[in-house]
Amino acid sequence: METKPATNLVDQLVCPGDVVLDLSTMTNQTIKLGGGLRQDCDAISVTKAGRLRFSKPNKYWVESSQKRYVPHVEDSVLGIVVDSRSDNFHVDIKGPALAFLPVLAFEGGTRRNIPKFEAGTLIYARVVKANPGMNPELSCTDDTGKAAEFGALKDGYMFECSTGLSRMLLSSPTCPVLETLGKKLSFEIAVGLNGRVWVNSSSPSTTIIVANAIMNSESLSGVQQKIMVEKLLQRI
Repeated sequence: METKPATNLVDQLVCPGDVVLDLSTMTNQTIKLGGGLRQDCDAISVTKAGRLRFSKPNKYWVESSQKRYVPHVEDSVLGIVVDSRSDNFHVDIKGPALAFLPVLAFEGGTRRNIPKFEAGTLIYARVVKANPGMNPELSCTDDTGKAAEFGALKDGYMFECSTGLSRMLLSSPTCPVLETLGKKLSFEIAVGLNGRVWVNSSSPSTTIIVANAIMNSESLSGVQQKIMVEKLLQRI
């Protein structure tokens, strides 16, 4: 059975104070709240202006383009190691405070195999704690304790963008810019919801084309994204 959103406001512009969901009408349903939403009794209301988004099976958030990142649990982020201590790595995730990445928060992590990361190492991680007034906590494992796609990223090129562009790149189905690039080019990509993107390929020119296409795509429609990518590919 296909999961459908419980509100007709999905993909619509919403403003702070708007009530977008009434939990009293959603019996036996569990939902996950992302950025821009909060719960007050049975009402789910908006805390920042943007578009209400929904992803299967049950997550809602407000999407807006901004440089500042506010951490939320289950966000995938690209972080830069700035310091290492006996129990934690200190990681910059573009948030209001540095995040802590416990040295054991890796697949099979024990005191005998603690990873060694130099300052400046790029990490793909998952936010597991994000309480107001406290440093966020990260993990390089998924819910099952497996590394999955998380861990240190080597080589490649990392650039920054708005959080709205990050969410567009992670949207389902695949956004037009990545879909069109993927038909012609072979590359790796990691997208952090904190407004950072990492691209790697066997050719520096391919990496540059992919990065430029992504950075140029934010204000374009789907059709415009495809046309822009095709023009870039003609230069190869």
